[in-house]
Amino acid sequence: MVQKMALEEHFLAPGYEDYWRATVGNVDPKHAANLLAQLTDFGEQRLAAMDGAGIAHAVLSIAGPGVQSERDPPTATRVARAANDFLASEIQKRPDRYSGFAHLAVQDPRGAAAELERCMRELKFCGAMINGHTFGQYLDHPSLYAFWERAEALGAPIYIHPTDPVAPSPALEGVAGLRRATWEWGFETGSHALRLVFSGHFDRFPRAEVILGHLGETLPFLLWRFDSRAKLYGIKLAKAPSDYIKQNIVVTTSGMCSAEPLNCSLAALGQDRVMFAADYPFESAQEAGEFLDHVKLAEPLRADIAFNNAAKYFGLPTSS
Repeated sequence: MVQKMALEEHFLAPGYEDYWRATVGNVDPKHAANLLAQLTDFGEQRLAAMDGAGIAHAVLSIAGPGVQSERDPPTATRVARAANDFLASEIQKRPDRYSGFAHLAVQDPRGAAAELERCMRELKFCGAMINGHTFGQYLDHPSLYAFWERAEALGAPIYIHPTDPVAPSPALEGVAGLRRATWEWGFETGSHALRLVFSGHFDRFPRAEVILGHLGETLPFLLWRFDSRAKLYGIKLAKAPSDYIKQNIVVTTSGMCSAEPLNCSLAALGQDRVMFAADYPFESAQEAGEFLDHVKLAEPLRADIAFNNAAKYFGLPTSS
């Protein structure tokens, strides 16, 4: 069993249950109750799941949508800060096992920038996770430039996590199995990341770092086509779209226990741009751990994906 660091591992802070319950309205109530118990546990249950998967360290983040669904900006700012303080208190109990991603209310971009700086400098978090758009506003919006300036200055990666689209796609109407995590979220989140690429966001913020789960939300599979169509449509960027994806975006294995997309992501992005995540408790940590333990890889590469790439990326000690 290879030692692992997991990067998309979720929790809920007190008062966040109502935000989260909107995402499990179509889930069996017993399963939802079990998920809630796992999300609010930082002790034996979570640590046992980590140990069973070989996860030595987990970077924890709020289960979405969190304050991205809060209509009142002052409330969102206050509640996000409380969640960050709560997570910091839990990390202090087990700093050997846990780190954190900041939760931010981007409804107030300058406030979010200040909170990100507080979380990075005072709470020693690893960056931030933002649960997709905020009432239809995506992260390339000009009102967020001050936020990105601060993130870039801090060297703070921004993990873009899936959320429901602004409006359900008519193409999925009548086929409930394609909603949310099956297909809808991947298209939504991949599109969010592509907005950053095609809008010139990474020309404006060349040192910005973005993390995507699910091995890049299908982006690694489509690099050639992005470049080809950008030429066809006369998109004016300093680099080819694939260059930004390779240089400004890293991906994790969350929810993707399959060799084919893993090998594609490694070949497309580079072996140092792929990192491990289990997506606990929404996916089985044991299944994710066993997949990485046994998928056909050179052993040094397995260790890098499992732990070392993330440790280097976040400036933490690498595994032995």
